[in-house]
Amino acid sequence: MGRPVDRATPGELPAGGIPGRSRRGGNGAGNTADLLPLVSDDSRSRGAAERPLGGMGLLPRHERPRERLALHGAGALSAAELIGVVWGSGTRGHSAVDAAGDALRRHEGLVGLARAADGELEAVPGVGPVRAAQLSAAFELGRRVVTDWPQGRWTVRAPRDVGERLVPQMGYLEREELRVVLLNTRNVVLRQVTVYQGNVSSSLVRISELFRDAIRLSATGVILVHNHPSGDATPSPDDMRLTAEALAAGRLLDIQLLDHLIVAGDSFVSLRDRGVAFDRNS
Repeated sequence: MGRPVDRATPGELPAGGIPGRSRRGGNGAGNTADLLPLVSDDSRSRGAAERPLGGMGLLPRHERPRERLALHGAGALSAAELIGVVWGSGTRGHSAVDAAGDALRRHEGLVGLARAADGELEAVPGVGPVRAAQLSAAFELGRRVVTDWPQGRWTVRAPRDVGERLVPQMGYLEREELRVVLLNTRNVVLRQVTVYQGNVSSSLVRISELFRDAIRLSATGVILVHNHPSGDATPSPDDMRLTAEALAAGRLLDIQLLDHLIVAGDSFVSLRDRGVAFDRNS
């Protein structure tokens, strides 16, 4: 007869232990692995995922940025918290808000961060290429909202009506840009067009280009707007020459030049307000 086979009743382990696991020692003591609970790899990964990353999980739920945004609106959050919401979870020991705060400090605030290249963002600890791309996309959406608003036509009654709309778009551009705002007889804006990018100089700008779209759209008035990347909106002698040449050309074409705005940073200068004798739309 062969050796009898141990049979386990339901719910019990066979007398030889778990099949496939060896026993060692002459005293019948099992391998320590036999005493450990059986945990699947999936369970381990789920447990790791459920453990909070960074410092956010330590905050009471009502103090976390995402919950505060839902309760109080985006205006109640700091810039670092808003960026943290965009990024989502943090890394171990470093929350998304902590990483956002580091990025803001390195680039001297939100404006500097918005101007930073992807490579500069990736260099901030805890950011990397994915978060740099997320932040660049968020800033670009903000710029497009400003550019597209208002969607309908708007009326120019004073230089600030143009300045308040174009300063956010042009104030921090890294190279010069010259735009022409086209108006009808009631000073309603028909369109704004970019005619030059680069070095805006009276010696380089073709005056005919400033009025090309005005002629095509039958605009009766135009306003010139260009930026100074230096951050100083003080008009230069070259700005004054360009204005004088555009005034003379506009009078020949019967298209009124109503103002020339210079944008820099968060401010602008109107040459009309500085006393330059522009045409007046009747």
